[in-house]
Amino acid sequence: MHFRDLNAAQILALAVTAEEEDARVYRDFAESLRADFPATAKLFTKMAEEEDGHRHRLIEGYRQRFGEHIPLIRRQDVTGFMPRRPLWFMPTLRPENARQEAALMEIEARRFYEAAAHQTTDAGIRQLLDDLAQEEQRHEATAEEITDAQAASGALGQESEVARRLFVLRFVQPGLAGLMDGSVSTLAPLFAAAFATHQTLATFKVGLAASVGAGISMGFAEAMSDDGKLSGRGTPWLRGVVCGVMTTIGGLGHTRPYLIRSFHLATTFALIVVAVELAVIAWIRKRYMDTPLLSAVFQVVVGGVLVFLAGWLIGAG
Repeated sequence: MHFRDLNAAQILALAVTAEEEDARVYRDFAESLRADFPATAKLFTKMAEEEDGHRHRLIEGYRQRFGEHIPLIRRQDVTGFMPRRPLWFMPTLRPENARQEAALMEIEARRFYEAAAHQTTDAGIRQLLDDLAQEEQRHEATAEEITDAQAASGALGQESEVARRLFVLRFVQPGLAGLMDGSVSTLAPLFAAAFATHQTLATFKVGLAASVGAGISMGFAEAMSDDGKLSGRGTPWLRGVVCGVMTTIGGLGHTRPYLIRSFHLATTFALIVVAVELAVIAWIRKRYMDTPLLSAVFQVVVGGVLVFLAGWLIGAG
């Protein structure tokens, strides 16, 4: 059905269900964020309570004019309404994403009430809808004021630090573990095959098999190592995917040069790629793991050189 075809009773019924859905979304936001981001959860709880107040006023207005039965009319039943994006189901919902979604919800609600007020001819209903449109506009300002107050108190700063730590736990750590394993552990079989055969295609196949195999192994190992419930490291499958993909990428980086037919040229490019990979790993360790740069470089380079030497000695022996 089109919005322009709705009568006053249907507009109020739609508004009731819309306010109920918005309140539930805000409570879902609050519940998802409460453990790690209490300040933002408090904001969404307050917004949910305000939506409840709107719904009660709409129900009372409907009851006075049309009786006790309110038909179920939802957003998806009316052409032109955008469905709510299911961000509240995401296991790693971030406060900034929830705030952005809430801002869009408030803007959409205000526009709905403004359009509905122009469409109805009942003076009482128009007044109610105009009042709600103004209140939705004030909600946008209120949310900004609450956010500013929380920022001034330091609550949002604490949440930002928590968000950074969770990002490190859920993405950086498994990704770094995979990148290190893929970049270092595959050096031995790759260069052993290279110096044993001097055949670039055969070396590429060995490196490809080692990279994919290591990615699968590391992915399952990471996923089964921790369910994330106590550590806060997120869902196992997500960490496993991140770790597995980064392991494969780490191995394929210095494997791809062996698509070049010249053995010496391919090996030279492979060694350059290995140096770049080790430098990237050292930078990530410094950036996210607070490891001193010289210490990170020393640890990564020593490990990489030892594995390379093992592969070279085995292949050339």
